[in-house]
Amino acid sequence: MLSPADHARIEAAVAAAEAGSSGDIFVVLSGEVSSYREVPIAWGAAAALLIPPLVLAVGLRPLLLAITQGGWTAAQAASQQAAIAYALSGYAIAQALLFGIVALVTSLGPVRRALTPRFLKRHRVKKAAFHHFAAAHHHATGGETGVLIFVALVERQVEILADAAIHAKCGDAPWKEAAAAVQQGMKQPDPTAGIEQAIAICGRALKAHFPGTAPRAGFDRPVED
Repeated sequence: MLSPADHARIEAAVAAAEAGSSGDIFVVLSGEVSSYREVPIAWGAAAALLIPPLVLAVGLRPLLLAITQGGWTAAQAASQQAAIAYALSGYAIAQALLFGIVALVTSLGPVRRALTPRFLKRHRVKKAAFHHFAAAHHHATGGETGVLIFVALVERQVEILADAAIHAKCGDAPWKEAAAAVQQGMKQPDPTAGIEQAIAICGRALKAHFPGTAPRAGFDRPVED
């Protein structure tokens, strides 16, 4: 999470970006946006550990029949079959234990996030951003307009939403540029600089199309979803 000094920098950036514009800029910094219960890659790998003993068990049956028909006595074939069955049982138990270990490890938050595909992370971040946008009524109300910059700090994802009035005049370009600035900043030791840059980009777009006086500053403290 960002420090109080970082919060102050963001608040100042929002105030500067809103100056000379009738639009609002809302910044929401969030922790983890989801519990990441579904990890298809990890669970698929864990389940695959149980497949080899099943394949061996099915494949060895014809081999045992061939041994019996190849001149082995019934007692010898039974002995070999028992030995192989014992080995397969041990192998299956070992694989089941390994499955349990993998399942336990993938239940840890950092591991779930690391193994969750990027498109699922972005879907969750976008869903959380829409939730904040709607819940706080950051869309156009009367003569006011708003842009939401939603940053998921743990997932290192960003979603920028503009209401219909702003989007109709500015298009997609400013928000894509701002999102890229946040993403680039996330790769640096100081992610706040990228957020400040994104705020400035949004501010320039608002000043160009919605000149006037900003009704209020719109910085929200970090929230946990």
